[in-house]
Amino acid sequence: MAISKRRRAMYMRYALYVSSVVLLVAVALLIDWQRLGNAMFQWDIVTSQFPNILTGAAKNTVIFTILGFAGGLTFGLIFALMRLSSVKPYRWFAATYIEVFRGIPLLVTLLILGFGIPIATGWKWPNPYLQGAIPLSLVASAYMAETIRAGIEAVPKGQMEAARSLGMSHTRAMATIIIPQALRVIVPPLTNEFVLLIKDTSLISVLGVTAATKDLARFGRDGVNQTANATPLIVAGLVYLAMTLPLTQLVAWMERRTKAASR
Repeated sequence: MAISKRRRAMYMRYALYVSSVVLLVAVALLIDWQRLGNAMFQWDIVTSQFPNILTGAAKNTVIFTILGFAGGLTFGLIFALMRLSSVKPYRWFAATYIEVFRGIPLLVTLLILGFGIPIATGWKWPNPYLQGAIPLSLVASAYMAETIRAGIEAVPKGQMEAARSLGMSHTRAMATIIIPQALRVIVPPLTNEFVLLIKDTSLISVLGVTAATKDLARFGRDGVNQTANATPLIVAGLVYLAMTLPLTQLVAWMERRTKAASR
């Protein structure tokens, strides 16, 4: 008797469930939980990380993120409008900028701007926060520019035509009619970009930040060196999670609202 495709798929799904449970049980039995706990989670080390990890490292991570996001949003909006401009040199320049900074890894950008340019020119960064935040802004702006451009193009062209027929200039119509409508589309991905920036701040530690500007990743790594235990990194990861999880849930909520409003 032939088995139907639906029943065969059901059997395959059950087999996958059973094999997954067996694998998890096997892993749980093979792991030395006491040794793992001693190496990665010691309560006395956890408590010793506070409140410095919040008042210092987490605060610096937030500062780097806010500065990077503010700069990225500003430049992103400018380059998005340049991509949509009728002036070809503007479009070419914006397209080149976006492709370059989306193509170069953030770590390489940090090293070039943080070390390469100061070594080549003898110029020094006036502020350690700017040394990390500006490379973040430049890379983030390339991604934000494409997000903003897509949001603007999602607004029906009739909106601009109606605004111009009422006597509005192109700039005024863009600022008061088009961009506000585009915000409903671009806010969720921009919030997601903010989440990515929080995690990308961990790369700033390659610049050798000072004790006053130490981020979460550097704080955790220094804690490992001091304690010879992985607990500080686990604590830093949990703080990252506490910062990003509410934002990811916010993005999901906004996306659901956007989909509901478009129906």
